[in-house]
Amino acid sequence: MTKVTTRTVAYPADGLTMVGHLALPAGDDRRPAVLIGPEGPGLNDFQRRRADALAELGYVALAFDINGGRWFTDPQEMLAYVTPLLADPDRMRGIGRAALDVLRAQPRTDPDRIAGIGYGTGGAIVLELGRAGVDLRAIGTVNALITGRPGEAARIRCPVWAGVGSEDPIMPAEQRDAFTKEMQTAGVDWRLTVYGGALHAFHHPSVEHAVLPGVGHHPRHAQRAWRDIVDLLTECVPVTE
Repeated sequence: MTKVTTRTVAYPADGLTMVGHLALPAGDDRRPAVLIGPEGPGLNDFQRRRADALAELGYVALAFDINGGRWFTDPQEMLAYVTPLLADPDRMRGIGRAALDVLRAQPRTDPDRIAGIGYGTGGAIVLELGRAGVDLRAIGTVNALITGRPGEAARIRCPVWAGVGSEDPIMPAEQRDAFTKEMQTAGVDWRLTVYGGALHAFHHPSVEHAVLPGVGHHPRHAQRAWRDIVDLLTECVPVTE
């Protein structure tokens, strides 16, 4: 297992001081890098561990913040914050670009080999970076089938993989169809994996006792979704020794 170094990074975005989690693999050479976006409640240890796991695989990884270091425990408070954010592509892009600038500035980051992955709101932010024409090598999202402004998906310059639960009421079949139509019309190299029987946020262990309806953990599919993300990164931004 590769030795990983981690540290907290603070940076400004969206009028807030964001608090991200940077994970670095052993060595001092430049490596491909991954931007990791968290779900609506914010950045917590789950996403920090994802960054650490990617660093163990040899990537420079930054789990970025979306709400100034907060973790929303009240679902209604979280929705009050996230709903207007998801309706504002420019604001999402600003949050994503600020984090991307931090990642690019790391001496270990190969600026020509950066991928973005994200969950829920963080996935929507990564997709907006793609729609803005940002040079990413891959985009992978879970529970983030948010469509963009008409025609802007044509700016996406990399393969897109998306995962969603079949029983997710927040991302129902109609939303899946709209998202895949957007990607197909734009000529994007896209894939969608639907995990049978899974609810929204099925990837996240702490939603086991969630109070929002339609949200629940699915351990088997959570592992599969993670493997699918790693496979995407291996294909598009392989770590070369």
